[in-house]
Amino acid sequence: MEKRLILHCVDADVRVRAELARTGFALGHHAEVYSSISELCERPPREGLLVVRDNPRDGGFIAASETLVMNGVWLPAIATDLAPSTGRIVSAMKAGALDYLPLPIDRQRLGATLDRLGGEVQRESALRRRKVEARGRISQLSNREREVLDWLSEGSSNKAIARQLCISPRTVEIHRANMMHKLGARHAAEAVRLRLEAQIEPPVAY
Repeated sequence: MEKRLILHCVDADVRVRAELARTGFALGHHAEVYSSISELCERPPREGLLVVRDNPRDGGFIAASETLVMNGVWLPAIATDLAPSTGRIVSAMKAGALDYLPLPIDRQRLGATLDRLGGEVQRESALRRRKVEARGRISQLSNREREVLDWLSEGSSNKAIARQLCISPRTVEIHRANMMHKLGARHAAEAVRLRLEAQIEPPVAY
C-alpha cells in the first residue's frame, strides 16, 4: 500500500456500508460511511476516494456523479453494485468512475484496486476540481453567452457565430466580451480551455 486513503463509502444498505468500512480498515485505510449522496453532500469531503453504489433506481452512477459535481465534490470515485451488467460498467466508466467492483466486495480485489489507484487519486482530484470550478464559472453565463462560448469552442469566428445565431457581429463581440469577463478569461484560448475542462456536451446543432 503506497498511501493510507480516506474511503467515503456511499450505499443505502447498512450492511454493505459496514462491510465496505470493515474491509477498508482491514486494508489499512480510513473509512467514512454515508447512506446517500445527499448525506455526503451535506458536509462535502475534500480529500480521499469515493466508493459509490451504482443504483439504477436512483439514476445510477451517472446521476450520482452529476450531483457530486453540482455540490462541489471533485473526489475520484469507484462504482459498485451487485452483478452489474457490462453496459452499466461501461456507462459508469464513461461517467468518470476509476473502476467498477462487484458486490459483495472482495478484500483482495479492493486492496489491489486501491494500491493501483493510490498514486492517481491526487491527480484525479485535481482534474475533477478544475472541472467543478470550470462548470461553476460557466453557470454564470447567460444563454446567449453560452452559445457564443459553444461556437467559439468549435473554432468559429465572430462572423460565423453571428450567422449561426442570426445576430450582428457587433452583438457577438458584446456577448463575447461579457462572457470573457464572467469567466475571468484573458483570451479566447483560456475560455475554450475552461469549456473543455467543464466537460459539458456541446448543444450546438449542425
